[in-house]
Amino acid sequence: MITALFADSRGEIFDAPGIEALARIGDRIVKLSPEDLIPLPETADLMYLPNRRAIGLKNGKQIELKGRAVSAILPVGFTRTHLPAFKREKNSEMLPLFGYTSVVLYRDELHVAAIRTDENRKWNPDFYNTRSLRKLISRVKKDLPKNRLIDHLANCSLEWHCLTAQNIFYRRWECGIPTSPKCNANCLGCISLQPAECCPSPQSRIEFKPTPEEIAELGIYHLSTAEDGIVSFGQGCEGEPSIAFKNISAGIKKIRESTSRGQINMNSNAGFTLGVQKIIDAGLDSIRVSIISANDSTYQKYYRSNYSLANVKDSIRYALDHGVYVSLNLLHFPGFNDRPEEIDAWLKFLEELPIQMIQIRNLNLDPDVFLETIGHSEKFLGTKKFIETLQKNFPKIQLGNFSHFTRNSI
Repeated sequence: MITALFADSRGEIFDAPGIEALARIGDRIVKLSPEDLIPLPETADLMYLPNRRAIGLKNGKQIELKGRAVSAILPVGFTRTHLPAFKREKNSEMLPLFGYTSVVLYRDELHVAAIRTDENRKWNPDFYNTRSLRKLISRVKKDLPKNRLIDHLANCSLEWHCLTAQNIFYRRWECGIPTSPKCNANCLGCISLQPAECCPSPQSRIEFKPTPEEIAELGIYHLSTAEDGIVSFGQGCEGEPSIAFKNISAGIKKIRESTSRGQINMNSNAGFTLGVQKIIDAGLDSIRVSIISANDSTYQKYYRSNYSLANVKDSIRYALDHGVYVSLNLLHFPGFNDRPEEIDAWLKFLEELPIQMIQIRNLNLDPDVFLETIGHSEKFLGTKKFIETLQKNFPKIQLGNFSHFTRNSI
């Protein structure tokens, strides 16, 4: 039996012997099979869902359990296939911004409804938040004493435990350079800015505009010292980087005047095409485009932007035409991306724009809030079928979860 879990009022988690677990895809409550499950990843987190009653199946009938529903939060590299099933209580508040995944007891071990979609040792949590971090932060502050970005990234490292922020201090891999306090979209699940009546953002947004000199100083420092060095604009602690194209473009030019090592990347919604073009012209190597749908109407329901999906396509086309490596940061939600009309739109999109990679990211958002905004549907093919369809039709596109180092150091 695949057994249901629940949490008591103190947050302690128990199994419910004799009660079959249920899960959810979109709005639909479903039973799980062993083929849906993998062992709980070592670095996953468990949490209970406030004001959400756990449910299960007993003698073929759905019942409510006495405790709260339980969810797993997966590390990057795993894509969820099912959401946790629960009974939402009246006047329940919006859940915090996490990617909620069904978790159960199977063969006396915790399992989740997910698949492994990428593996990258560089993002193993064991390599971060080490005892030496504070000492390494002091070293970089001493090396770059007047650069405001260092203080900002130090706070992101210690307060929010941001991995790309920490890499500047560890002198390795991908390092974030936040640049833009403003954004041209109002994403439903924005992780750095939410209205007061909503759930709190998991991190705070940068409040100043770094100068080209500050950007270049940090970029040169990292690319000159880091193994597989990448500097990335467009972090979780900022808005849309292409809005800051003047400072970023000038900063990139200064970086490349000093060093040809490493890779310069931007994470962007790609809606401000002029800004994207200017940054590409300055010497951008790769761009990762945040996207949730290839249908303009559903795209707008999530991004609530002052640009259109056509603008995003124009930016991607310009990047491809200029030799920039393009990946999509595809926000994934079981029961949405796998709807037939969404899959059809993706097939047309990818036929038109032969991007190099799709990074699948579990959407961090309350499932009910998302569906109430985006629209409900009972038709879906399932996450595995969605991924299989993409792979079958576009075998040259790499599917995964991480940004990969694509430019050799010189």
